[in-house]
Amino acid sequence: MHLKPKKSLGQNFLVDKNIQGKIIAACELKPDDTVLEIGAGRGELTRLLVSRAALVYALEIDRGLCAILRDNLKGCGNLKIINRDILKFSLSRYFSRCEKKIKVIGNIPYYITTPILARLFAFRDKIDAAFLTVQKEFAVRAAASPGSKDCGALSCFVRYYSEPKIIFSIKKGSFSPAPKVDSSLLCLKMRARVEKEGREEKNLFRIIRAAFGKRRKTLRNSLKGVVGQERLDAFFKKFYIDCDIRPERLRLKDFINLLETKA
Repeated sequence: MHLKPKKSLGQNFLVDKNIQGKIIAACELKPDDTVLEIGAGRGELTRLLVSRAALVYALEIDRGLCAILRDNLKGCGNLKIINRDILKFSLSRYFSRCEKKIKVIGNIPYYITTPILARLFAFRDKIDAAFLTVQKEFAVRAAASPGSKDCGALSCFVRYYSEPKIIFSIKKGSFSPAPKVDSSLLCLKMRARVEKEGREEKNLFRIIRAAFGKRRKTLRNSLKGVVGQERLDAFFKKFYIDCDIRPERLRLKDFINLLETKA
């Protein structure tokens, strides 16, 4: 059975066997690992995963591809193929009894990369690390350090929940059909805890989004109407920060300090 890749689902199959091997090597799988593969496709990576991990959950939204997976990988007793959308998949339900945190691996659709990350972060207590093939530009922004031109709200969002690292780049010709841009393998090592919860966490990201919403402006100007001037002045004074600083110069910890500062 052969199915034509569906543009509506962002299907670009990774066909370069050398890159497949490099991805598997980067994941450093142990014989007792449980793996969740997002977007198993035709099973190119799946076949390598089941030979190295104790149990592999292959998640695939395309019912036709699920049939191909079952046919191509029949007899693999440590493989569970699930016809489900990752954005509707409950990791708590499937991995509640896992004594060891799982690893997530996936060649994910570019157009829903951020929602997928948010979904994984929501279940980070079940995940050790995620290894995701994403658009190269997205990976650069996700892993950007404070002070770089690529640092923004996405960088803060990703670093708040994980420790991001770009493992290597992948040329667009490694996929079929080839996308218009190159990709990168992005590793997200999940943090055991976060600084804030509930309303405070929402307020923190409200400040961060506002700060980077007008990134050409200074922090003072970009946060007008969001953070009071007296509170900003107290923050600048307490932490010895230039009052004309731009948002991309701040660390995530600086935004947390701003949230906690009293006028």
